[in-house]
Amino acid sequence: MTLKHPKGPQLPAGDLSIAPTFTMERDHIPRHRLPEGEMAPDIAYQIIHDELMLDGNARLNLATFVTTWMEPQAEKLMAECLDKNMIDKDEYPQTADLEMRCVTMLSHLWHTPDAQEAIGCSTTGSSEAAMLGGLALKRLWQQRRRAAGEPADRPNIVMGINVQVCWEKFANYWDVEMRLVPMEGDRFNLSAEEAVARCDENTIGVVAIVGSTFDGSYEPVREICEALDALQERTGLDIPVHVDGASGAFVAPFVDPDLAWDFRLPRVASINASGHKFGLVHPGVGWVVWRDAAALPEELIFWVNYLGDNMPTFALNFSRPGAQVVAQYYNFLRLGFDGYRRVQGYAREVATGLSAEIEALGPFRLLTRGDALPVFAFAVKDEVDNFTVFDVSMGLREGGWQVPAYTFPANRTDLAALRVVVRRGFTHDTAALLLRDLKRVLPRLEKQPEPVHDAAGASGFRH
Repeated sequence: MTLKHPKGPQLPAGDLSIAPTFTMERDHIPRHRLPEGEMAPDIAYQIIHDELMLDGNARLNLATFVTTWMEPQAEKLMAECLDKNMIDKDEYPQTADLEMRCVTMLSHLWHTPDAQEAIGCSTTGSSEAAMLGGLALKRLWQQRRRAAGEPADRPNIVMGINVQVCWEKFANYWDVEMRLVPMEGDRFNLSAEEAVARCDENTIGVVAIVGSTFDGSYEPVREICEALDALQERTGLDIPVHVDGASGAFVAPFVDPDLAWDFRLPRVASINASGHKFGLVHPGVGWVVWRDAAALPEELIFWVNYLGDNMPTFALNFSRPGAQVVAQYYNFLRLGFDGYRRVQGYAREVATGLSAEIEALGPFRLLTRGDALPVFAFAVKDEVDNFTVFDVSMGLREGGWQVPAYTFPANRTDLAALRVVVRRGFTHDTAALLLRDLKRVLPRLEKQPEPVHDAAGASGFRH
């Protein structure tokens, strides 16, 4: 059975009827089985091209954190590398070298104690990178427990309920108990006090997020580390921190350089990041870096020699594209620190400016302002009872905008919000167009006697 979105479009049962654009094409082609014979490449291209016109405009998708624009030179490099397999380091040694240069650059950026001895790798995305970081935490915990003669069969991991779904997958796939800290009041992420309260001798680590997908805020990594330091002094429990920097690890170093969230904090053992989010690369590429060799158990590294040389690998995937790694190196080379600072600073400027304009409209209250990640969330004011954020989201879709409306998790399921992600390519002019369409929709919504859409009937929240 094919896995599909439960609310996705239902495929028609019959064959696909083809418009007679070309004289060589058939009247019909099957939708769900292979055609009997071949087809001219131009015809196959046109058929698929026409169907894809039904997709939304990626540049107007303000739900996704994923990069939707790159420079033509970067896209050209990616096209030249489409046939390169990242795992085959013997056949593509220069691509492999670019990967390690990126790891070393990130190690410098995130202040590892010895960046020249960087331990890290690229992945297919930050979800895989997060799972590798979590797996290393689990294995190190097991080693410590067994060495002490203690049972190692009930690991748990502590994090806020605002984590991305990849952490639920990690806990499920690798049999680790999730200890989730719910939201309370205006606290939408993990606090140091709540994190420590859930730690015990079976805790493999605490996950702190630099850039929550729900509202764009940073979690207080320094405070969490300091609270764990105090816990160790009281109890002897030495619990490491993994930083999920899927988005913020490519933002904070450039626009919040004095914020200590990375390896400057001795308790931080590993960091994952998404190159295809604010790393500014088309999907999919992620990165994971460990503090030092001791933070990555050697037993998790596999050595293979059937590609021509004896090579180490630590990943959930084996074969994967090298093009995105090359594009990441292009961005590092092309932009440098100052270029990234300008790109992310501009995005924050657009986000904070747009959020202020939306707040000034009257019916909305800001939950965040875009002054951490260039991402902000806003809700309809409590006194507004005739339309919902879901009505606003559906109204903006009329202009092609995809602005997600969603409810927050426990204990704030009563709170529904809209979220705007400002990425590279989203300019002040684009923000003005969004604001124009929001102003166009509002008068109609304000005339409604009651809400039309709710959480059950609107588009879902997308990470």
